[in-house]
Amino acid sequence: MKRAGRVLLVGAALAALSACGGGRNERPAADVASAQITSIGVNSYLWRATLETLSFMPLTQADSAGGVVVTDWYANPSNPNERMKVSVTILDQDLRADAVRVAASRQILQGGVWVEAPVEAATVQKLEDIILTKARDLRRSAIG
Repeated sequence: MKRAGRVLLVGAALAALSACGGGRNERPAADVASAQITSIGVNSYLWRATLETLSFMPLTQADSAGGVVVTDWYANPSNPNERMKVSVTILDQDLRADAVRVAASRQILQGGVWVEAPVEAATVQKLEDIILTKARDLRRSAIG
């Protein structure tokens, strides 16, 4: 997916706020390679996918050893009265669906003051899905 498409997809997910199996011994060689510890300390595909997915937001922290990425507040230009902050934690060295955890905060501008607002669970899930899909695409490109 091109960057503009990713930005639109993630932007759409953020805008929505306002309203793998098998035993270890049976793993193919390519899957074993994706599980290796990289020089950055976490799964490199998940790390790169996270950075690429959140590239439109300003970063305040990117700890490759601990697998943590934290953004600063981001307001979509089409909705400047709402802003988001995202934190992504990579929990495993394997490329697995449960290896990524996304947390998000949302604020709405009311009377010149930013007020906390709820984040829809579907938005957090969508961001996790985008990161995982991108990581799998990166892995396919690397082994294919």
